[in-house]
Amino acid sequence: MGLHPMAGHFISEHYTFKKGQETYSYYGPLNYLAWNVGYHNEHHDFPYVSWSRLPKVKEIAPEYYEMPSYDSWSGVIYKYITDPEIGPYSRIKRGMPAATVSTGEEKKVE
Repeated sequence: MGLHPMAGHFISEHYTFKKGQETYSYYGPLNYLAWNVGYHNEHHDFPYVSWSRLPKVKEIAPEYYEMPSYDSWSGVIYKYITDPEIGPYSRIKRGMPAATVSTGEEKKVE
């Protein structure tokens, strides 16, 4: 990932800093250079809305986006490096659904 502020983009979207919150948005000035990629929660709620319109989503429905967010990707990197509670395994892990294996000898229920 590196120390470039844009690496904070990946960390902020994929690592859990607060228990129970899987992903975060970023509302800092680098969104102007990064095509509003920081509007991560808004993007997942409305994946077909153009990147240029994602700030409007937050403006129209702010009550749905009143959650922890970031205003500094550099700050995200700093916290990732210095907070002993956060690291490579600070991610949401879901169990895999049970697979159904067919033996070809299933009985037909009538």
